[in-house]
Amino acid sequence: MKKILFLMVLLIFVQKFIADAQQEGKTGNTISNKLFLQISSLPEAKIGFNKRLTFPFLQGENFLTEDSNIRLDTTAEISPISINGIAETVWTPIAFLQFAAGGRIGSGWKSNIFESEIYGIGVNKQNAEGKPEHDGEAFDGLLWKVQTGAALQMDLAAIYPGEWHHLLLRSYHEINYKGYTRAAANESWYYENDDGENCNGFNYYGNLFVGYQMPFFFDLAALLAEADQYLYYTPDRHKWGDDIIRWTFSCIFNFSINKHIDLTLITQFRTQKNYQESNWQDLYYRNRNIDDSKPLHLEFYRIVTSLTYKL
Repeated sequence: MKKILFLMVLLIFVQKFIADAQQEGKTGNTISNKLFLQISSLPEAKIGFNKRLTFPFLQGENFLTEDSNIRLDTTAEISPISINGIAETVWTPIAFLQFAAGGRIGSGWKSNIFESEIYGIGVNKQNAEGKPEHDGEAFDGLLWKVQTGAALQMDLAAIYPGEWHHLLLRSYHEINYKGYTRAAANESWYYENDDGENCNGFNYYGNLFVGYQMPFFFDLAALLAEADQYLYYTPDRHKWGDDIIRWTFSCIFNFSINKHIDLTLITQFRTQKNYQESNWQDLYYRNRNIDDSKPLHLEFYRIVTSLTYKL
């Protein structure tokens, strides 16, 4: 509970800091606000509001440090099964390096969409028949996360100036801790209708982004590879493949409609586990046995559309 209170105080502090920075006398700061709507080919959607403050910090006179800054982001978002508050601080000491830290706090509920139940929150338990069973009520606990990470990045145009020279490369890596206040040690839980295989503990997340930015309506084409791995220990976790890195691959296309509106289209594929059991979908995930000869396969995940309106 102390950790949750700390995150709440942190969110309030960041909002207060951004408000103070808008007063007269704060020069060199940039403040932006945006609304966003996300929908996908899955039964999911999300709307939210983001406020961003960027201010100069330890800037120099060479191209590596002339844009050094600290960026503060706060976001409030809601979906049909969840609500979240998010805060993140990103420090860019030199052009090719960033350090980040932040957190998230939220909760959720169960809903019935398209005649199927989807879970925004809840414990994933095993019933007497060895099958998964959802256990949870609306707002019965808090879902929270804290993370810290770093990124290396490059824009070719910084070395070879030109509006057609924006080849973008970025690699980000973080360690995070995720928790559900109602879950006991080694007890699994759902978050925003995922597979329900989360436990309270540390995780690794990393990504590699390669993109090309263009100076017209169709202004970005990119590829993104994301890796996610549980770092906590669960007895016999290798049996069902809990120790295997999960990969998501995305093709990203962004369209700048006008100075206020951006439209992003994302097509995603992900790795999924292969199990020995033919009826693995009916089994609680810890009762499955990974196929060691071919533990993973790649499959289509979803198409995501994101519409952003800059205020």
